[in-house]
Amino acid sequence: MTIRILQPEDAEQYVALRLEALQLNPEAFLTTYEEMMQDQNMRETWKARLSPSPDAFTMGAFWDGSLAGVCTLIRESHRKLRHKASVVAVYFTPAHRGKGGAKQLLSRLIEKARELEGLEQLSLTVASNNEPARQLYLSLGFTRYGTEKNALKHEGVYQDEDYMAMRLFP
Repeated sequence: MTIRILQPEDAEQYVALRLEALQLNPEAFLTTYEEMMQDQNMRETWKARLSPSPDAFTMGAFWDGSLAGVCTLIRESHRKLRHKASVVAVYFTPAHRGKGGAKQLLSRLIEKARELEGLEQLSLTVASNNEPARQLYLSLGFTRYGTEKNALKHEGVYQDEDYMAMRLFP
């Protein structure tokens, strides 16, 4: 497995993985498959979004050259919030789950986050009933600090979300 920050030229593989994620695990994402498919310039949109910056980047895990997992870090832009960043859009293909790749990928993202000057805290949300993901985040040092009931509603079904955070320098 190879882990690295994605670049614009990875957009094709990223889009395919993102569409898979939205189809297989729609309850885990704010965006729906249908919403993403409405973007007539989807590949160009994602080429632009995958241009890494000090405030936002996407890490990818590759198995045999194929993108198998992703996670994104987005730093807060307001001066009073610059010490925080969010981890979003975490996904691993079902074929590669349970092999430790997601933990390696997120560990690498945490390492990169620690290199960012002034960044002190990471936060994320996770579906309350997604026990494998919750356990993964806990094993990496995240702690749960709240739950939002009915946070998402997809096809008439509500989904609670746990709020989790970790201090980068405890």
